[in-house]
Amino acid sequence: MRDEEIRFDKAFQEIADSRALPPQIVREALSEALVSAYRKETGASKAQIIEAEVDNKLGRPRIYVEKEVVEEVFSSLTEVSLEDARFFNPEAQYGDLVMVRVEITRQFGRIAAQSAKQTILQKIRNAERETVFAEFDAKVGEVVTAVVQNANPNRVTLTMNNNRVEAMLRKQDQIPGEKLMVGQKVRVYIVEVKRGTKNPEIVVSRTHRNMLKRLLEYEVPEIQNGQVEIKNIAREPGHRSKVAVIALMDNIDPVGACVGQKGVRIQTIVRELSNEKIDVIEWSNNHEEFIKKALNPANAKAVFLDDDPDNGRTAIVIVPDENLSQAIGREGQNARLAAKLTHWRIDIKSLSDAVSDALSKIDAPELAPFAQRFPNLVADAKRIYEKRSAGMTTQPEEFTVLERFAEQVEGYLLQQRVQARQARMAEIDALRATLPQHAFQIPVDRLKMPEPLVEALQPLENVGEILLRFLIDEKRIHRLLHNQPEGSVEILQIALDAAVLEDPELSAPPTVEAAAQPAAYTAPSSEPRFVPVDPAFDPLSAEERRRRKEARPETVEVEVDEDDDSVSDGKGGRKDGKKKKKGRTIEYDEDRGQMVVRRQHKRGNDWTDEFE
Repeated sequence: MRDEEIRFDKAFQEIADSRALPPQIVREALSEALVSAYRKETGASKAQIIEAEVDNKLGRPRIYVEKEVVEEVFSSLTEVSLEDARFFNPEAQYGDLVMVRVEITRQFGRIAAQSAKQTILQKIRNAERETVFAEFDAKVGEVVTAVVQNANPNRVTLTMNNNRVEAMLRKQDQIPGEKLMVGQKVRVYIVEVKRGTKNPEIVVSRTHRNMLKRLLEYEVPEIQNGQVEIKNIAREPGHRSKVAVIALMDNIDPVGACVGQKGVRIQTIVRELSNEKIDVIEWSNNHEEFIKKALNPANAKAVFLDDDPDNGRTAIVIVPDENLSQAIGREGQNARLAAKLTHWRIDIKSLSDAVSDALSKIDAPELAPFAQRFPNLVADAKRIYEKRSAGMTTQPEEFTVLERFAEQVEGYLLQQRVQARQARMAEIDALRATLPQHAFQIPVDRLKMPEPLVEALQPLENVGEILLRFLIDEKRIHRLLHNQPEGSVEILQIALDAAVLEDPELSAPPTVEAAAQPAAYTAPSSEPRFVPVDPAFDPLSAEERRRRKEARPETVEVEVDEDDDSVSDGKGGRKDGKKKKKGRTIEYDEDRGQMVVRRQHKRGNDWTDEFE
């Protein structure tokens, strides 16, 4: 290889290395620059095809121009003789257009050279942007190391890849109270990458809950190899986090694996997150046990699960008096994180408060059957409570009596609430049967929505429950999304439509077998802690049940099409800014023997059956 060839290759390689680009990109940039310079120099038309290449061996540029084969050449820029044309294309004939190589016998002019320079720089800049965008777009959802370049109260600028790429750490993505210094190395979570007017805009975060998840994956080998799984994370950045984990293999302690010997693994993450406290909890499908663990370090004595179809899921937790402040936490932080982790609203009561509430209601009609059945327990609870109120010493066995009394009363009240909502549950079960049953097996995080919306809807757990809520209680959806940006409900509806399109079975009507066997309501998985009550203590008599059944409406209007001219803006919209909704009702179909959903289309005012 000759000296000029070596120098040429080195020059290309140096440019490629300095810009982190493949050498081929640089060669293409030079080729486009040669074409641009030739057009500027000769004034060639844009319709004329011009191509350029760089000889890989000799490093010499070659330009090929489209010319017409003629008998007599008047313009060498657009015409070529037959003899010269057949040198490049042996089958050329008069009137053909052939690509002819042009000899560069002189230097390009200043304007042409400037055009070539700008073309090369623009091509390289565009290639750099695309390379950076592709590289970091593939890293969305990952943790990377960056260096602080500039820091101010509202925004921190970071650099990556040897200071060649900038990222933005917004104020809301910074850990509260953390001060980053220029030149400091930090690990950040890549949230998104957007195309900007100049360079790609890389948004990173140190408060994202998935950052904690990624750090655990990096530090805990058992999570990397699939022996331990992270089920959920509740995080308040800079203060405290709770992580629920489960072992997928026998003989593995998931909490011990995450904490590490003498806490070395979890302490590494704590230091990375500015000393944020991290509680690792073993996940359980028993909601009662899981809620108890989630409230650690408090010691919960009893948990009662009230799964109300309209008001949501509430866990009533009784804790010893001395553990009440621990269970709630500073400014309610411990209870708040436990609620996020378990997806249950948590109502914490001290043992004294629970006993006091129970005794205040013991003479009410709702607890009269209980007092009649357990008179000794009620009398003992009153005596011990009065003794405690007087400041007298209470023996351990007396605390046990108070605990049993509070738990049985709370359980009895829960049973009454469950019995009272049986009629409502029958209606909901009938509606549930009209939906594709496998939709209830699709988790919420499968919906293609922004992560804050997915997290807000986690209490509903699956797509089927969301679809059901739109039918029976759309207000519940709005309550869950009330802290989200405007238009979140519409985003959810679009995501549900997309899920239906991806899985056609979601939009298919239920089978006859499925409709004939609606899913029955089941109480929370853990049994309430109270003595079963016999039929004599049923708060609803047979006559009352018959009256409620006859009074139940057969048609429930869920959404009504409001085509009122008084609210029209004359442009197909509404003055109040609300979108029109399709008419949709839920009715009892005697032929099918179940509740069905009917829609009203724009074709007319007639209702057509479209069973869901």
